[in-house]
Amino acid sequence: MKVPESPPKITPSNLSEALRYLKDESFQPVIKKAIDSYLYWSDFKYKASTDQIEPEILWTIVKLNRNLNAETIKISDAPGFEFKYNLTTNILQQLHELDLNLGGGPGSKDLIPDSDKSRYLINSLMEEAIASSQLEGAATTRKDAKKMLRQEMKPRNQSEQMILNNYLTIKKLKDHKDEELTPGLILDIHSSITKDTLDDPAHEGHIRQSNDISVVNSGGEVVYVPPDCKYLDKIIGDFCVFANRTNEKRFIHPIIKAGVLHFLIGYIHPFVDGNGRTARAIFYWYLLKNGYWLIEYTSISRMIIQSKGQYSKAYLHSELDDNDVTYFINYQLRTMRQALSSLKEYVDNKVREESELYDIRKIRTINERQASLLKSLMDEPNFTFTIKEIQNRFNTAYQTARTDILGLEELGLIDKKIVGKKKILYYRCGDFDVILSKLMN
Repeated sequence: MKVPESPPKITPSNLSEALRYLKDESFQPVIKKAIDSYLYWSDFKYKASTDQIEPEILWTIVKLNRNLNAETIKISDAPGFEFKYNLTTNILQQLHELDLNLGGGPGSKDLIPDSDKSRYLINSLMEEAIASSQLEGAATTRKDAKKMLRQEMKPRNQSEQMILNNYLTIKKLKDHKDEELTPGLILDIHSSITKDTLDDPAHEGHIRQSNDISVVNSGGEVVYVPPDCKYLDKIIGDFCVFANRTNEKRFIHPIIKAGVLHFLIGYIHPFVDGNGRTARAIFYWYLLKNGYWLIEYTSISRMIIQSKGQYSKAYLHSELDDNDVTYFINYQLRTMRQALSSLKEYVDNKVREESELYDIRKIRTINERQASLLKSLMDEPNFTFTIKEIQNRFNTAYQTARTDILGLEELGLIDKKIVGKKKILYYRCGDFDVILSKLMN
């Protein structure tokens, strides 16, 4: 993605013209529509353009409105660390919806059946770990990555190591939700996320000590240069103060603040590598800390990876337009709503699958986990699994998973083979369909 065109500055002549239009009531509908759209200049000049007002003049009016109503956040005394955002009607509406659905309101309490919470949580953590790693270049399929995590296989390459690191790190975030954010915790998160994946292991869990770093696009063009490393210790300290502060003079909504924290790690770029994964981990940590428990069951990164270009633009637009993080907040809210919608769709599909298990449940000697496993074997004849994988899939004890599998083996539905020295791999037997049909009838 190329560096976007910078917005035009407010000039005396444009300001004079803007004030003239503002005094004329007939132009108010056009002006209001332009203000409400909250577009970046490169989109604004085409989508918000009108024959009535020149784009530069209309932009001046919009900027005056934004500057007048903006909330200001001063993160640090270091250069370039004063930011602003606007609480538009659209943002307020989305915050209300997310409050109801992610923080214990009526929209969240009954979304996931209590009996399925553990299973859905494991799946979500895997999805987030995989997608967040893929955003940073991990090259593997979701299917292979999930199999590795479920079977607790040793990573075969750097991509799989990235995913395992992400998965283990996200699982641990809940343990820290009652703690304050410290530079040490940030370094621990980064160390955990980047273990055995960096070219130089000495960079794991350490702030960068050089300025030989920049953000480039696919064409090699520099799109962002992070702050000088000599400021980083102070900035990270100030970042933690901001994250922990609850007595702001003006209230900052927790979801807004989580989005700002996400943005800031990318903006600060405190590490040689792994900044994006660290940013998304801190975003999750902050929402968990503030009671948005359902965020654990959603994969924000899976939504981001589907709109990676927009993710990059949200950063650049915020940086290029006077550190206006409203662009990033808008993007973050959109991906959160998409992730929530995806979760609801996933739950609906699982509920539908449960109803499809009716015939299998006619076998009196099997339980819900075994019925679900048989459904997987019906849908995917080449599906193979280990006891450890079933333990992780259903978030149950090893002995329980072993007993479930042995029960299906005794019914003659699955066979096994030894792979390597010790690993036992289970799969559906040759007469699976015939035996299953007899058992159900």
